[in-house]
Amino acid sequence: MFSRKPKNSIDTLIGATTRINGDVFFTGGMRIDGEVKGNVIADEGQCSLLVISEKAKIDGEVRVAHLVTNGEINGTVYSTELLEMQPKARINGDVNYKQLEMHAGALIAGHLSHDEQSEPVLQLAMAKA
Repeated sequence: MFSRKPKNSIDTLIGATTRINGDVFFTGGMRIDGEVKGNVIADEGQCSLLVISEKAKIDGEVRVAHLVTNGEINGTVYSTELLEMQPKARINGDVNYKQLEMHAGALIAGHLSHDEQSEPVLQLAMAKA
């Protein structure tokens, strides 16, 4: 049912020692290890992948097709395909999703809204030993 293979490769890396103040717009795949104070938005016409690592932090809105997060997001999240929340993921804001995979330990402090155009899909993942 869920394809674990990302649709895109990572084209862009925001390193752990990098801090960005302002909005980030991207196409394809991006990984964030640092901090972004601004919105992170992928092109709508593209199949996009955003990976947020354990130490990463975003203060702003996130709009992407496929989001894999293990870090902190303070803002509204829009995931048009799949939202994967790893065990240390924290979202402080509303979440709009089509499919949601949430590992034990991940937290959402906000409202969950499912994309009304498809059947609701919620998968609780078991933590890997």
